[in-house]
Amino acid sequence: MNADQRSITRRVAAALVGVATCGALLVSPLTTQSAAARDRDHDTSQTITRTGTAETAGETKDTGGFRHPCAAAKTRCDGEMTVPLDWSDPASKRITVAFAWLPRKDAGRPSAGTILANPGGPSPALPAVPFLTEALGPVLDRHDLLVVEPRGLGKSSPLLCPGLDLERRETVSACVAHLGPRARFFTADQAVTDMNAVREALGVPKVTFYGISYGTVFAQAYATRHPDGLSGVLLDSIVLTGEDGYVTTPIRSRADLLDVACDPSRACRRLPGDPSGLLSRLVPHLRAHPDPQLRLSSLTNLTHSLYLPMVGREASAAVAAYLNGDRLPLRRLTRMIDEAPRQPLRAPELAGLLSYMCADTAFPFERTAPADERRRQLDRYYKRERPFRPFAVTDLAAPPPASPILGMQDVCTDWPAPRVSPPVPPGAKHPRVPVLALGGDFDSTTPAEAAAVTRRFPDSTFSRVRFAGHNLTTGALVNECVRDAMRAFLTDPDAFDDKPRCDDANYRAVGSFPETVARVPQARGTDLPARDRRVLAAAFATVADATARRNPLRTPPWAPATQAGLRGGALTFDDKAATVDLRDVRFVGDLTVNGEVRLSGGDATARLTVTGGGGSRALELSWKPFRAEDDTAVSGTFAGHGFTATIPSH
Repeated sequence: MNADQRSITRRVAAALVGVATCGALLVSPLTTQSAAARDRDHDTSQTITRTGTAETAGETKDTGGFRHPCAAAKTRCDGEMTVPLDWSDPASKRITVAFAWLPRKDAGRPSAGTILANPGGPSPALPAVPFLTEALGPVLDRHDLLVVEPRGLGKSSPLLCPGLDLERRETVSACVAHLGPRARFFTADQAVTDMNAVREALGVPKVTFYGISYGTVFAQAYATRHPDGLSGVLLDSIVLTGEDGYVTTPIRSRADLLDVACDPSRACRRLPGDPSGLLSRLVPHLRAHPDPQLRLSSLTNLTHSLYLPMVGREASAAVAAYLNGDRLPLRRLTRMIDEAPRQPLRAPELAGLLSYMCADTAFPFERTAPADERRRQLDRYYKRERPFRPFAVTDLAAPPPASPILGMQDVCTDWPAPRVSPPVPPGAKHPRVPVLALGGDFDSTTPAEAAAVTRRFPDSTFSRVRFAGHNLTTGALVNECVRDAMRAFLTDPDAFDDKPRCDDANYRAVGSFPETVARVPQARGTDLPARDRRVLAAAFATVADATARRNPLRTPPWAPATQAGLRGGALTFDDKAATVDLRDVRFVGDLTVNGEVRLSGGDATARLTVTGGGGSRALELSWKPFRAEDDTAVSGTFAGHGFTATIPSH
C-alpha cells in the first residue's frame, strides 16, 4: 500500500466516524512519514519471514510452548504469526498477522516492561512505528515496544476490494460479496486476541497498552478480554464504547464547540448571544440567501476545525460579522478550511477499515436487517432526531450521483454485521491496573464522555487538555506537558500519581472584525495622542491577524506561503526564517500596513510603515505573541516617540 493510500484510510477514519469528528481536516503526523524515516527505521531491523503459529483456539493462554524467533532479537525484528481466523473455532482457516518488536535500547539491563502500541485508524500500524518511537523517546531506553498490525490491514492478511468507493453504495455491496463471510472476523475482539498471541509467543509476561484514537478501542477490548496480560493503559483521545460493548460514535454537529472557544475571551463574550446560537441564525439565512462563496457544508467543516488555533480564534466573530453584513472574515476562514487537501474515498484497502468500523460500532439501525431496511431506519432516525442541528441532511449531503455520506453510519448500511462481536464484552469487569486517559476540548468525544469511559477502570485518571483536539501524544507539535505526562506514566504506571493539567490555549478568541480605525478600541497606558492610540491599536491588530496564520501550536500544513490581507494587500510567510512580510495589508479598511514581523522564540518584533489616520508614519513594535490573554503589552516607537502600551482585545 502506497503513502497516498495510507493517507486515505487515515483520513476516512477521521472524517467519517460521525460528522463531528474533529480530525476531519487534520493531516495527521502519522500519515506523513517520509521515505527517509522509513529507511532509517528498517536499516536497524531484521525481518523474520518464517512464521510462528499459535495453534490453540479460544483464549491464548497456551501457545503450545511456541517461542517466536523475534523473542531473541537485539534490534528491531519484523515478524509474522499465523493465527485462527475465528478464535472460537479451532478448525477455522489460518491467517497471517504481522508485527514489529523493538527491544529496549539499554540491552545491558533487564527490561522495565513492554509497551503494546496502536496508533488508531483503524489502519496499518507498522508504518507508524517511527512516530510512536519518537513520541515515546527515552521510555524506550528501558522498555520494549510491540506494534501488531491489526488483521485485515497492511501486512496482516489485508482485506482488499478492487473498485471500492465509499461514495458509491453499489461498490460497498460488491465488496461484501467479494470478501464473503470471512470478513465477519476482522474485528476488534479477534484482533486483540491476535495481539495477545503475539505477546505470549514473544515471552512477554505483561504489557502496558498505549492506544491512540481507535487504538483506545483496541485498548478497552484488550483490557477486558485479556486482563492477565495487562499492567497498565494509556488512552489518548478516547473512542467511546457503550454498555453493550460496541463503539458508540455520536452522530452530531458540534456547534457547541464555538462556545468552548469563545468563553474564556472577554471580547468574544461581548457578542450578542452565544456563538452556537449565532450559527443557528446564520444557517437559515444562508438557505434563504445562498452565497456562492460560502457553502453550508463549509460551515460544518468550520465547527470540525476548531482544534486549529486560527479557527478557534476567529470563528465566532466571523459568524457574527457575516450576520452584520461583513462577509469577508467568514469567507476567508472557510476558504482556508475548504482548501485542505482531500483525496477520493476510493481505495481497495478501505475494505479493512470498513470491516472494523461497521462491525465494531452500534448504529441507529438493526445490525441484522437487510441493507434497504437499514437505510430506511437511518433515514427515519435523521428525520426524528435531527442530529446535525442547526444543519439539515440536505445541507450536508453530496450531490447526485454520489451517495450521501454524513458519517460512517451511511456507508455501513450496506455492510452486514450479523456476528455478535462487541469489542468489550457486555458487563465485563475492567481490571484494576493504572490507567491514564487524555482528552481534548475539541475532540469529537467530549471530556465528560471520555471521563465516563475512563471511570470504568477502578484505578484511573482522566486529564482534560484545554483547547486540544485529537491525537495528543504524537507529532512534531505535541504539547510538552502532555508528552511529559505520557512518558512519565509509561515509564512506571504503578508509580504515577499525578493528574496532568495541560493546556493548549495560546490565544483568546476575537470578538469583532472592525471595518475602520474608529471601531478599534484604542491603546491604553501611553501618552500618545488619542488618534495615534487608535492607529497604534489598529496596526497591532493587523500584525496580530497576520501572525495568527502561523500559530506555533498547529498551523494547517496546507496553508499557502502567500495569502491575501483581510481587506486588501498581501501576506508572505517565510516559515524557515520565521518572518511575515506585509505589503499594503489592510485589516481595517482605512489603514494600510507595510513591513515585516519577526518571530523568535517567545518574542515578536515588527518594523512597519502605517498609512492612514493622519498620514504615513513609522512604527516599531515588540510583544509576546501567542498568549491566552485578553490584553497585550507592547512597546516600541511611533513616529519617533517611544511608548509602552496595552492593546485591548477587539
